[in-house]
Amino acid sequence: MFATKATTTRNGKLDVLSRALALALAAFAAGTGAASAGIDLPVPRATIHPGDAIEPSMIVERRFPDATIQRFAVVVNRADLAGMEARRTLLPGQPIPLNAVAVPELVKRGQPTRLVFHDGGLIIVAQVEAVQSGAVGDVIKVRNLDSGLTVFGTVQSDGTVLIGNE
Repeated sequence: MFATKATTTRNGKLDVLSRALALALAAFAAGTGAASAGIDLPVPRATIHPGDAIEPSMIVERRFPDATIQRFAVVVNRADLAGMEARRTLLPGQPIPLNAVAVPELVKRGQPTRLVFHDGGLIIVAQVEAVQSGAVGDVIKVRNLDSGLTVFGTVQSDGTVLIGNE
């Protein structure tokens, strides 16, 4: 097609470069295809505000590259969000960071709650103020309003704080 040898050589170099570029693009496309297979992660359907309980209807699945879960600590399974509460604002369509959700706190710091003491058949119930917030199973510090005495107890599912042997 070209008449001179210099042009042919130059064309040969361009031909090699175009082949290399085509191979690179093919490799990139193959890599992109593998990455597009990705992983489905739970994301909010709409903005979820701090303190909101997360319900299944608030979550949808969205595909992300596999590297997302290797680079970021995010919730991978939709079932892990059941019964959780947002600790900070969760944006729609974005992966949910692990530290952005928590088990709801039944006992709030500064709020009155009931302290239950069990020892054998003896049960004593007292009104106390929570010095710390806590979810079910957390050991927190509470203060007796009458005596000022502070004790540690375990938060129960009914919102009481249990101390004693049972």
